[in-house]
Amino acid sequence: MIKNLFKPRFSPIKIEDARTGLSTETLRQAFLDNLYYAQAKFPGVATKNDYYMALAYTVRDHLLQRWVNTIETYIEKHVRIVGYLSAEYLLGPHLGNNLINLGIHEHVKKAIHESGLNLEELINQEEEPGLGNGGLGRLAACYMDSLATLEIPAIGYGIRYEFGIFAQIIRDGWQIEVTDKWLHYGNPWEIRRPERVMRCCFGGHTEPYTDEQGRYRVRWVPERIINGIPYDTPILGYKTNTANTLRLWKAEAAEAFDFQAFNTGDYVGAVHEKMFSENITKVLYPNDESWQGKQLRLEQEYFFVCCSLQDMIQFLLRAGHRIEEFPDKFTLQLNDTHPAIGIAELMRLLIDEHCLEWDKAWEITQKTFAYTNHTLMPEALERWSLKLFGELLPRHLEIILEINRRFLDKVRAEYPGDDRLVSNLSLIDESDEHYVRMANLACVGSHAINGVAALHTELLKKDVLRDVYKIWPTKFSNKTNGVTPRRWMVLSNPRLTNLINKKIGDSWIKDLTKLKRLEQYADDLDFRKQWQDVKQAVKTDLAQYIEKSLGIIVSTSSIFDVQVKRIHEYKRQHLNVLHIIALYNRIKRNPKINITPRTFIFGGKAAPGYFMAKLIIKLINSVADLVNNDPDIRGLIKVVFLPNYNVKLAQRIYPAADLSEQISTAGKEASGTGNMKLSMNGALTIGTLDGANIEMREEVGAENFFLFGLRADQVYDLKSKGYRPIDFYNSNSELKEVIDQLASGKFSQGDLNLFRPLIDSLIYHDDYMLLADFQSYIDCQNQVDAAYSDQDKWVKMSILNTARMGKFSSDRAIREYCKDIWKVQPVPIKLKQ
Repeated sequence: MIKNLFKPRFSPIKIEDARTGLSTETLRQAFLDNLYYAQAKFPGVATKNDYYMALAYTVRDHLLQRWVNTIETYIEKHVRIVGYLSAEYLLGPHLGNNLINLGIHEHVKKAIHESGLNLEELINQEEEPGLGNGGLGRLAACYMDSLATLEIPAIGYGIRYEFGIFAQIIRDGWQIEVTDKWLHYGNPWEIRRPERVMRCCFGGHTEPYTDEQGRYRVRWVPERIINGIPYDTPILGYKTNTANTLRLWKAEAAEAFDFQAFNTGDYVGAVHEKMFSENITKVLYPNDESWQGKQLRLEQEYFFVCCSLQDMIQFLLRAGHRIEEFPDKFTLQLNDTHPAIGIAELMRLLIDEHCLEWDKAWEITQKTFAYTNHTLMPEALERWSLKLFGELLPRHLEIILEINRRFLDKVRAEYPGDDRLVSNLSLIDESDEHYVRMANLACVGSHAINGVAALHTELLKKDVLRDVYKIWPTKFSNKTNGVTPRRWMVLSNPRLTNLINKKIGDSWIKDLTKLKRLEQYADDLDFRKQWQDVKQAVKTDLAQYIEKSLGIIVSTSSIFDVQVKRIHEYKRQHLNVLHIIALYNRIKRNPKINITPRTFIFGGKAAPGYFMAKLIIKLINSVADLVNNDPDIRGLIKVVFLPNYNVKLAQRIYPAADLSEQISTAGKEASGTGNMKLSMNGALTIGTLDGANIEMREEVGAENFFLFGLRADQVYDLKSKGYRPIDFYNSNSELKEVIDQLASGKFSQGDLNLFRPLIDSLIYHDDYMLLADFQSYIDCQNQVDAAYSDQDKWVKMSILNTARMGKFSSDRAIREYCKDIWKVQPVPIKLKQ
């Protein structure tokens, strides 16, 4: 009865009304209404951004009933909800994607055209939310799309960074980072929910006490309290009524303005608390080389899981459930170790705030959490110094130490005398100043652990997490990554989508395995010609973009050889560059050489503090300057570095690629998802047996994949025997010539020292085995050259690559999570009349 007092009865409204009808006249009127009422503009003074905002609000109106009905259904049906916890969501622009998922793209296109505007220009006007760094954040975005498309109850939790991943400009060949002001014109897709504010504490100390029942308790007396304000964005499924919520938290001061300080003339002090608090959600990935940077990063991670867990608990209790039912109503996925502090936070909430006993709280926690590991690089596994952790989160450190004590007691009992095992499994690294190991915490506090490609998961078991696997083998499973075909084919490659639809219908968009039907047309000469025409058209689009943005003219008859991804030594962009220099040398020696023209296209950002990655960007641009301007080369090879690589740019590049460079050192790449997107769009892959490349090669066929390089076990064996890169340098004349040219200053205007750190790293260390793989890579590239010269065969291989990529849909991955880890079922949403 009490609940009904707060539930007013509204009379029903029509689903299709003046705001959400699909006739051209209704859409045009709604668009003009939003220009006037939301933007306070009229056509005579409106900017292109005003028109974009008006259109975004118009499209959002079509989302709202689905969104509200989705939330209402989840509450009424008491469903189990997937909580996806991720520090990154690299969403990409919303407008085009929502038009596709709503199925109203053509309706809106016609209405906007009749209003005298161009829909594509308005779509391109949208600022991209730079809320992620690379694959991790883009995977989270793909998974949110698939969760909604499959009608799985879910909510994504993360951080609303005011300034996202930096915008990259290239100056004199070097990366320069500038502020990514993605919010400067506002964000029409989000709704602020100040009434759902959560309190987050930091610092201070703890006080033990005995409660009224005589039980030992601990009280946390914090030094600082910060408010978390949620901003909600609807994530719509493809042609479903499900619109799940992405809830991102913004940090605000509990007291934003000190009136007394202001009155005494301390104007800076009056707003000090506001500025200090809001720093937490200012920027994605603050530089953590300093103590302050490390503290801010840990604050970010705790802040969003603290707010998110409180939010879910409030949702649970308001729905009339007991706190003990938390794992029955929520299953939480840790997207890497960034949210792993949530394990200690849930324990704190259950024990300190809801007065559960330890064993019961631990049972709930382990049933609730599952952990996805995303890295094979030991240095990428997060750890925090005990000193920093204790100062910032004193109660959580106590809880982690108690979890560790109880856990290690069980390990010692089961494996007596195995001190090595105990040391490796401990949540505390006893070396140096002592550290909290977040991956160990995630493993101990979760009921399931998964890798993101078959090889990755096996290497986790054998190496990175081998001791965890020894004691908990049943926790482990593999969930190979996938990507959404809605954004990465339908939206970004409409020409190819239309061609496929004409042949096999459009049901593949929700079931990518149906692309297999394309195989029957791979030998159809007419279809191959149409496929080739589509590729040529999108290559022309990209060539025009390159000329307009960089002034570089590239030939669309050349191989578009693409390597776009985060810049990192293990991804080996510099191996690609060594090949370019080798090709350059061949042409210089023999100007009449018969080779297939190539356009090498690079894109990607280097972490601001990663010197070697920045030097690789400089190397790419320096080689480009020389090669592109040498008349002897006659345009046979061109090198292009496209700055500020992001989702919008990727949507231009993937459809136009002929060759996909997936050349990481075997055993280093967890999965990769760019490899999947490129192959879906008909690019052929040159790659190592690393990450998901292995499974992709199995699916598309070895004959349609250009394989080179050492296997992961061969990398390990060679290193264990004492790898000497200088031996490869001395024994390979072409490789030696390339390295010596870099050392001579040929590509650095005579500067002998510019690339010296890179050269020394390769000759004396070569941690990522470039020199060992060089000749194999060169030989494989020669195979690519020969294959491309037979265009008819190449196009057939391209068709088969796309046709056989069904496994790599994020829908398949999410179905596996639902079945094996989350134990959740679809909940169809009906729009209420």
